[in-house]
Amino acid sequence: MNKLHEALDFFIRHQTALGFSAVSLLTAASERIFSSVVFRCPCNSGNMVYGSFFLLVPAFILLLLGYMVNNRSWRRLTGCCSREKECSPSETCSHFCRVLVPMTARALVAPLTWIAVALLGANFYECAASGSSLTKRLFCKHNETDCQEKLFKIPCDEKLSAQISSERLSLQAQSQLIGWFLIASIMTVALISKCVSRYCSSVSYLQLKYRKIYSKEEKEVFEIKAKEHATKLAETNTNCFFETKKPTEKPTLVPVPSIEEWREISLLCTHDSQEVYYHKIFETEKGGQSTGSNEGGQ
Repeated sequence: MNKLHEALDFFIRHQTALGFSAVSLLTAASERIFSSVVFRCPCNSGNMVYGSFFLLVPAFILLLLGYMVNNRSWRRLTGCCSREKECSPSETCSHFCRVLVPMTARALVAPLTWIAVALLGANFYECAASGSSLTKRLFCKHNETDCQEKLFKIPCDEKLSAQISSERLSLQAQSQLIGWFLIASIMTVALISKCVSRYCSSVSYLQLKYRKIYSKEEKEVFEIKAKEHATKLAETNTNCFFETKKPTEKPTLVPVPSIEEWREISLLCTHDSQEVYYHKIFETEKGGQSTGSNEGGQ
């Protein structure tokens, strides 16, 4: 249970409302364009398949894209196959679960937005539902011979839709009710998750805020230092090539971390959301002593 709390806490602390809003708005705009420009319900026996594909397949594609554009996905996967056994199976499984929960939650933003907006618009659902056997049983209780054909034509004929749905909840109304229920469910789960993670947090609100600031600054500093280091190393190697010299003198050499050190800061089972990535290596090199204190971030 504690692992779940840590995963929820990590997810909440690493999200940006602005980023989620942008993704949601882009997804909603894309759905409206597809619904008004691309989507054309066939109004025949293929309604169910056609409508379901437009409702669910784009959401599945957005989910895959959400995983693909998440840097944490590639950070965790890169080199896993070639590494030696670094931790016990239980530690590996626990860590992957803690990483998968926030990663999946982030990737689900766009797909759920697509489905919710599509249900509120009702075009996809109305097309799919008009071709389902469940709708036939609901609207064709008297087994009229032409009832099924009329149902197929509902998405293409507003007058026919009003006539058939006069005594029952229309397909558009059903879609919108489901859409609002989905939105309410998502918001409820998000609120409960945030409350649980904050209630079970082992540190105070300000310390959580400090961790978020530190994580952001550490990432920026690493990228700056990595670029500077790579530039120096590239200049050294390029100069040696054009000057036909070998970099034998130590002052001209640019130190590069060993592969063991790179692996050490990338271990799946040692670095969680509360750990300072480079502190462990620093302590090892200094014989267990560190010139700086991490108590504020631990």
